[in-house]
Amino acid sequence: MAQRILVAGHSGQLARALASVPLPGGFALECRGRESLDLMDPARTIREVAQSGVDIVINAAAYTAVDKAESEPDLAFRLNRDGAAALAEGAASCGAALIHISTDYVFDGTKPAPYREDDPVGPVSVYGASKEAGERVVRERIDRHVVLRTAWVYSPSGEGSFVRTMLRLGAERPELRIIDDQHGTPTGAGDAARAMIAIAAAIAAGKSDGYGTFHYCNTGSTTRFGQAKFIFDWLAAHGHKVPRLTPIPTSAYPMPARRPANSVLDCGRIGEVYGILPRAWEVSMAECLSEIMAAGGTKDLT
Repeated sequence: MAQRILVAGHSGQLARALASVPLPGGFALECRGRESLDLMDPARTIREVAQSGVDIVINAAAYTAVDKAESEPDLAFRLNRDGAAALAEGAASCGAALIHISTDYVFDGTKPAPYREDDPVGPVSVYGASKEAGERVVRERIDRHVVLRTAWVYSPSGEGSFVRTMLRLGAERPELRIIDDQHGTPTGAGDAARAMIAIAAAIAAGKSDGYGTFHYCNTGSTTRFGQAKFIFDWLAAHGHKVPRLTPIPTSAYPMPARRPANSVLDCGRIGEVYGILPRAWEVSMAECLSEIMAAGGTKDLT
């Protein structure tokens, strides 16, 4: 009998990546958006997941509008905490395992080294606090869980991602001022999706020591300026006219939500437990840009 994976989420970057990555033999995956699995309705979510009879649930749905969350805390917590709690209860009721996606923003960014899974959390934004609360309720309500933190996710189709934003702004402006004192790791949604499927396959195969909290990102680290520079250097090498880039401090570009100054994640544990070895962020980024270019997504950069 096929192992059934239910994905909460349909249109987000991670859900779309999960829908497109190859599955191991004997697996079936279903992505469900708000119209059929509304995490804003916890009672219904619990009931629908409990009655689904699936083997694994992946929570790829989230409120991710970091700045908007500062003025909409109730909405952020309803989806990121209460929705996660409902999925956990529903999964526990039908004997399924839960893979819950979280974020580097659960940390305060003051640690000078990469964050490990057991480092103290201390979110500095409403979004980060809502995601940290989601982690806690998952741990409380289902034993068979994997909390998977990732960071700076982007994809070829991610219209709101940093990559797409840079392409749009680069086509509109001769100069871009980019923050150069926030450190993290750009992570391809496809790579993260493949890691989730590998975890799901290991759980389905009976792995009993793989529950808990893990970090997954591509390897290496950079700043937002460094990420933008890589994007436009790559485009320039492929014949596109690109804007001038100027590095600026966070203080020169105030935003409603604070960001961690350092949110680089130590991903050693996922390699030790699951044998998952991420690619360098530059390799994944170049692959994403190649896909965008092949699809005509760079046509506005003359």
